[in-house]
Amino acid sequence: MVALTGAVRHPRELLGNKGHGIVAMLREGLPVPPAFCITTETGLRYLADPAATMDAIWDDVLDRMRWLETETSRTFGRGPRPLLVSVRSGATHSMPGMMDTILDLGMNDAVERALAGFGGQTFARDTRRRFTAMYRRIVGRAGPEPVPADPYAQLRAGIEAVFASWDSPRAAAYRTHYGLDDRGGTAVVVQAMVFGNRGANSGAGAFFSRNPITGADEPFGEWLPGGQGDDVVSGLVDVEPITALRDKQPAVYDQLADAARRLERLGSDVQEIEFTVDDGALWLLQTRSAERSAQAAVRLALQLRREGLIDDAEALRRVSPAHVAALLLPALQPETRSAAPLLATGLPACPGVASGRAYTDVDEALGAAGRGERVILVRDHTRPEDIPGMLAAQGIVTEVGGAASHAAVVSRELGRVAVVGCGQGAAAALAGRQVTVDGYEGEVREGDLSPSAWSENDTPELRELADVARRISPLRAHAAGDHPRLDDASDAGVRAALAAGHTDVVSATPLIAMLTALRLNGGRTG
Repeated sequence: MVALTGAVRHPRELLGNKGHGIVAMLREGLPVPPAFCITTETGLRYLADPAATMDAIWDDVLDRMRWLETETSRTFGRGPRPLLVSVRSGATHSMPGMMDTILDLGMNDAVERALAGFGGQTFARDTRRRFTAMYRRIVGRAGPEPVPADPYAQLRAGIEAVFASWDSPRAAAYRTHYGLDDRGGTAVVVQAMVFGNRGANSGAGAFFSRNPITGADEPFGEWLPGGQGDDVVSGLVDVEPITALRDKQPAVYDQLADAARRLERLGSDVQEIEFTVDDGALWLLQTRSAERSAQAAVRLALQLRREGLIDDAEALRRVSPAHVAALLLPALQPETRSAAPLLATGLPACPGVASGRAYTDVDEALGAAGRGERVILVRDHTRPEDIPGMLAAQGIVTEVGGAASHAAVVSRELGRVAVVGCGQGAAAALAGRQVTVDGYEGEVREGDLSPSAWSENDTPELRELADVARRISPLRAHAAGDHPRLDDASDAGVRAALAAGHTDVVSATPLIAMLTALRLNGGRTG
């Protein structure tokens, strides 16, 4: 168990992604609520023997809670200035939305009265409501039992539930999809709560140091006045663009933008920062490398390379063959778009074009995909348990939610075409219809539309990246020339070319071939 002070460096594998990010922010002197981490090693022990592990660590948990009380000058579950905490998962590999988090833990009747004393009745009732609903959903699984009044009973049950969420069906499906090790386990981060729901000068949001959808070199994000972070990622409420925070609280926005720039330089990568503003004070809760669309992956790798934050080899490592293949997927021509009836519009959350039959029920979508149908999953908003349906779908559409919602973030991670925030009634209007989702334009149109194909040579960014790859790849691939032809750019085909001693080949997808060669060569240059 580790107090996250920033004074000591611990490996990401021990603290998990969330704990590691907190330490990085603290080392930069940024405002982070005090927190401690129950490590991934403990998480693995818990999965093997839950009861014995909790018994073994409980005295340490109590000791760390006393430390949190000292750091915050608050008392857990009692007193005129009560301490509430969040209990968050923290796998080594970022798995957005796959595991559980509980906010506002430590609530009971006495705490609600104390919160009302300094934040008002509305704030206290809202915080109690949020905690009760989340606790019952995650710990009680919607059972009829009341939430325990003892804050330490809540804490113990919350820690157990977050550890156990490593083995949830959605987390298991995610790891299977990406070939991640099931034996990694998760850490648990216990962090002092700050309150975006306190009043007019409070709120929560997600801030990206650059645009994760288009790759534009500009800040991007969403802001929800009077909300908590769970509201922003759930997609259940309408959020405002981050410029709304800049307009209303410019000093807070400038502080946030400065922190993002510092963290981006520190990590040499685009950052996604979860933040809360509590009565005008900015708090940073976590930072991580931002999930990004294929288009953004290419543009951002080239930007960071030009700025000297990463070298040629790292720029190529950050663009996968799957990213390039996604960019080469056909796109709709203007005349094709204009001829098809427009059924819904929203925010383009992940670029691309996908056609299929719209299904609003996950089980029905899975059944259709199992029969070989192309599926478009349409939901009011996506939930973590929808992951199997999102994996089976070609495209995803939601009625509500923004660019930082679960649907948008996970779609970018999975490489699924997505349009979010299409408005109430969109699911009913689209259900059962054959539709085409245009993730470039943020549109859903009727019919199975025929897009036009692209090549690597049609895109300046892909040409530039191919020039970089040609200098360092162990297999130089060209669009034309007097070289052996590589008709198969799969792992097997590229491996065979390397084994045959080829250094130059002709390929229909030169960049994909070279990226595959670099990966097979362990990232070593040729």
